[in-house]
Amino acid sequence: MLKKGNNKGSGKVFWCVVSGSDIWLVDDLLPFGTASELNLPDEQAVKIASYQGHPVMWLNEADISIELEFTSLRDCLQFPEALFLLMSKAVQFGHMIQTQRFCSICGGRNHLNLNQLAMQCSECRTLHYPRIFPCIIVAVRKSNQILLAQHPRHRNGMYTVIAGFLEVGETLEQCVAREVKEETGIEVKNIEYFSSQPWAFPSSMMMAFFADYHSGEVKPDYRELSDAKWCDFDDLPPIAPKGTIARELIDTMISQ
Repeated sequence: MLKKGNNKGSGKVFWCVVSGSDIWLVDDLLPFGTASELNLPDEQAVKIASYQGHPVMWLNEADISIELEFTSLRDCLQFPEALFLLMSKAVQFGHMIQTQRFCSICGGRNHLNLNQLAMQCSECRTLHYPRIFPCIIVAVRKSNQILLAQHPRHRNGMYTVIAGFLEVGETLEQCVAREVKEETGIEVKNIEYFSSQPWAFPSSMMMAFFADYHSGEVKPDYRELSDAKWCDFDDLPPIAPKGTIARELIDTMISQ
């Protein structure tokens, strides 16, 4: 359950102050201290979890009066997984506040319902829960090779595995097969679930799979990709960073 303003400015807590998909860090660490020490408005803070025996409080940039320097959540992948996921939760709550201000049923103003973890319309009382966008991500194997792709947005020539959004009326397995086919021209088989990762850019849930090559030649969809190719396990290009489920998929496939 979310709780608001219950720190009373006295106890040391972890602070997740967010701005879009960015978060406030101090000396590359999540700020830890009292509201008064850090000049933060305790009455606006929302407790979203506990970490190492201390509350984790969430604030939006709009709730504070001081100017802060923010860091992209993407640059925090080196944080312990449990802490990174809490930071991601704060970012996704912030995204909910910013994008669900008005009721999609009657147009009334929404406010944060602390008991339901949702926005609630002040007029018709409809609850609007955080929007979570389901995505698949898949590592495709062909003997001792893995199918990797490069997107135009990727820095430094980085390659990664295939990913895409789930469509209405589609199973996860159908989505895996469709995305691989659409982006690379490859048919896959033996689709097997691996793991999942919340991905707060802005509010996705990545569901990861393994699959085996079935047929076809690699023909990248250049509307989506810069390149796609089979890569030998022992001769990989720059790949997704540690901390991403894409990297976990790649490392696990190679180690099997």
